[in-house]
Amino acid sequence: MLFADVVTASAQVGATRARTAKSATVAALLRSAGSAEIGPVTAWLSGATTQGRLGAGWRTLSAVDADPAAEPMLTVTAVQSALGALAGVSGTGSTARRSALLAELLGAATADEQSFLLRLLGGELRHGALEGVVLDAVAAAAGAPAPVVRRAFFLSGVLADVAVTALTGGVPALEEVRLQVGRPLRPMLASPADTLAESLGDGDVVVEQKMDGARIQVHKDGDEVWVWTRTLKEVTARVPELVEVVRALPARSLVLDGETLALTDDGRPRPFQETAARFGADTHALLLQPFFFDCLHVDGTDLVDEPLTARHEALARVAPDHRMPGVVRPTPEQAEEFSAAALAAGHEGVVVKDLAGPYAAGRRGKAWRKVKPVHTLDLVVIGAEWGYGRRTGSLSNIHLGARDPDGGEPVMVGKTFKGMTDELLGWQTATFPGLVREDRGASVLLRPELVVEIELDGVQRSPRYPGGVALRFARVLRYRPDKEPADADTIDAVRALLAGRGGDAEALGAG
Repeated sequence: MLFADVVTASAQVGATRARTAKSATVAALLRSAGSAEIGPVTAWLSGATTQGRLGAGWRTLSAVDADPAAEPMLTVTAVQSALGALAGVSGTGSTARRSALLAELLGAATADEQSFLLRLLGGELRHGALEGVVLDAVAAAAGAPAPVVRRAFFLSGVLADVAVTALTGGVPALEEVRLQVGRPLRPMLASPADTLAESLGDGDVVVEQKMDGARIQVHKDGDEVWVWTRTLKEVTARVPELVEVVRALPARSLVLDGETLALTDDGRPRPFQETAARFGADTHALLLQPFFFDCLHVDGTDLVDEPLTARHEALARVAPDHRMPGVVRPTPEQAEEFSAAALAAGHEGVVVKDLAGPYAAGRRGKAWRKVKPVHTLDLVVIGAEWGYGRRTGSLSNIHLGARDPDGGEPVMVGKTFKGMTDELLGWQTATFPGLVREDRGASVLLRPELVVEIELDGVQRSPRYPGGVALRFARVLRYRPDKEPADADTIDAVRALLAGRGGDAEALGAG
């Protein structure tokens, strides 16, 4: 298969907003792929590579100067081989070697293929084919029920591998995919709830603390222990204290889900940034504590399809001293009291879980509901970026600044493209050009005249921005034409949110 076929499919996916059309395009491409091509094609169209990180950042990519080929000649196999060579580069002279390999690859690519490769390798391939779309396409291409494909994906964690299994082995091979100790599965996620009362339902629930820690999944097989983050990044070598705890648990084989965080001497959670930094530290002076809330496997028995009550019983047997604090089947008054106590102790809030529900790996449904206070800030729009995919032609990702109380320029604290309706995107695209003070091509700097209300989960310490802080999970609520930039929140107000939280939640999977 020519690599140009993948690039063409990507362009077609990006040109339509219809999910079914996107999926049909990807499915048609997968049907025509050879067995060795299915994996890389699936990964590329979902915005990833099968090799993971290739060590080629935007600076390296932008420095490569290669004239495009006149006609498409690259095959999928050739590109996959080139990316494999890139992934294998290390040691002295690796930068030069990596640049040479990139120049060779891009020199064999047409202009369209170069654009695709640069966006893929730079993490900017936003053509609207997220995992869900590609999973639907895999199911269609293989003639397999979508739930069977999704389950195999959630249990294996690797989309490209599931595509190969589906298209080469069909439903029987997919149904053979099981939880495997030593291989991480996609974590179950919680949906937000507006109020605690609405999330309690009929009362057959457990209410647990929602700690501002890092999500962890731990596996044990004899003396062998593995630890992964929410994004399935293995951090075993970085957390020997967690390994020691898990190794000592009374079971031969285990899979547990939970949170970890660093605590102060009086037992309060430290800012998330300190927990996050601990994963990358060369020393282990700051110890992490594990708090497990689910047991997915114990001594040869898988529990993912069992109700939470059964999983909790198993958890109580194997990790009684490391369980997440919670209250089972509370009255509304007891639930409110527990939630208030969690907040007072410095935690984010609570998670309400259906005791009858199975572990829906990789899903964000109503079986788990998170309840926590909402933070909002009034910030100044100081820039914007042109969008990709269905947002091509729209000024989308906005740059946000907090007011300098000393009267200087707004201090940048983050970016967001979340929470924007098509109507709002149209308004921004029509309005922002009149405020441009510098056009940088892919982005524009704006005069600081517009105030926008932003909802966020908190802030984190960040050396990336001049104010030393960055927003977490920022979403646009609305613009505030009733406010002037002088009415915006100050950088001091943003920093004040560090008191009880902070950290790289997206990388490590807080909540």
